[in-house]
Amino acid sequence: MALDRNQLALRASRELRDGYYVNLGIGIPTLVANHVPVGMTVWLQSENGLLGMGPFPKDSEVDADLVNAGKQTVTAVKGASFFSSADSFAMIRGGHIDLAILGAMEVSQGGDLANWMIPGKLVKGMGGAMDLVAGVRRVVVVMDHCNKKGESKFIPACTLPLTGQHCVHMLITDLAAFEFDSKAGLFRLIETAPGVSVDEVKAKTAATILIDRAVTVMAV
Repeated sequence: MALDRNQLALRASRELRDGYYVNLGIGIPTLVANHVPVGMTVWLQSENGLLGMGPFPKDSEVDADLVNAGKQTVTAVKGASFFSSADSFAMIRGGHIDLAILGAMEVSQGGDLANWMIPGKLVKGMGGAMDLVAGVRRVVVVMDHCNKKGESKFIPACTLPLTGQHCVHMLITDLAAFEFDSKAGLFRLIETAPGVSVDEVKAKTAATILIDRAVTVMAV
């Protein structure tokens, strides 16, 4: 059975490490803030100038002035700091962010990412995605495996305008998880969602992938 949004965020949260500085993209990635493992200290950073985001607020905790880069209301953990977006991007461009968890419209078999626009459709702007994929040490993408038409979003080459080339280290979809092998230049299937077979993943994946090691089932 395909993972839902919260299960995707939970699986992505397993890529967090104690002491990491992490940027969460808009959409499913923002839910990772609700799944930081107990006892782990992770500093969540937002491009609009916040370091130390906590989980989403309960109704009684909402502060309309405290928002992330996607204009969602958030909480701040003890020790959080606020600063200008210029300083925030200096953190990103200076290589001070350990991990970015981003959404995507398409990911190519070579690790290219398209996640900022569809030609002909109105967009608010590219946000910080291009800076993130260029300046962050590790990029994890979470997305649905197929679009609403049932077509694979994990494809040989991206058809949409690129956010970055050869920048995705790990891809987590509602069907499976893949780790990029830089030597082979392809993603390796490492996990399937509960109830999803390797054959189903292969059938719904347009990209060429490596299946040369044991594949485990995600714990979600």
